[in-house]
Amino acid sequence: MVYGACMALVLVVEDDHNVRAAMTEALRAAGHVVQPVGSATDALTPVADNEVDLVVLDLKLPGIDGYTALRMLRGISDVPVIIATAHDDEATLVKLLDEGADDFLGKPFSGAVLTARVGAVLRRGRSAAPHDEPLRICDLVIDEARREITLDGEPLKLTRREFDLLAYLAARCGKVVSRTELAREVWHQPRLNLDQTIDVHMTWLRRKLGETAANPRYLHTVRGVGIKLIDPCSASSSV
Repeated sequence: MVYGACMALVLVVEDDHNVRAAMTEALRAAGHVVQPVGSATDALTPVADNEVDLVVLDLKLPGIDGYTALRMLRGISDVPVIIATAHDDEATLVKLLDEGADDFLGKPFSGAVLTARVGAVLRRGRSAAPHDEPLRICDLVIDEARREITLDGEPLKLTRREFDLLAYLAARCGKVVSRTELAREVWHQPRLNLDQTIDVHMTWLRRKLGETAANPRYLHTVRGVGIKLIDPCSASSSV
C-alpha cells in the first residue's frame, strides 16, 4: 500500500477491545490508517494480500497465539511486525527476533510510545530501500528488489533474517562487520546481546552456501573482530 510520507496502513492485532480501541485512536491521531482485528486469523488475509504496511501483534491471542501467528505471517510476508508483550526477559525477546519480529512494545505502553515505535520502524524500512541492480559476488547473486539470492544459478531458500544478514554482509564485501553492528542494523536491537543468535544464523547460512566455519568460502569469521564476506573469485581477496 502507498500513502503519504508519514501515513501508513497499520494492522492492529489485539483481542482486548479496550486496548485495541485505544491503540487505534492513538495511531489514527498520528495520521495513520488503522485496521483493527481481534485475532490472528483475521490478520492473515490482509497481510497475504499485501494490504498493510506494518503489523502490531499482541502475543496473547485467542486460538492462534502471537508466537504461532508471527511464524505464519513470516511465511507469507516481509511486512514489519512489532510485538506487544508483557514479557521482557531476554530469552523471550531473542526467540521473537529469531522468528522475525522487528521491534517490541512492553505492556503496558502509552499511545505516544506506540506511535513513536511505529514511526521508527516505518522510517527504518524506507531508509533501507533495496538496490535496483542485483549484486554479483563470484557465483552469488543478490537481488534485493526481488528478495532473491542465487548460488551457481540455483535459488537459495533463505529465511527473512538469513536474507537480510547475507545481503547486509554482501553489500560490505571485503569489510569486517562487528556483531554489534549486525545486532543494530540487521536485528535492530542494539540493547540485546545477540552474539549467539548471530552465530546460529551464520551456521545456517554457511550450510546453505555449501561451506563451514572450518572451511569457509564466502563467510569468514575474524576472531575477536567480526564477520567478513569475501569474493572467493577475486585474487585480491584476503582474510
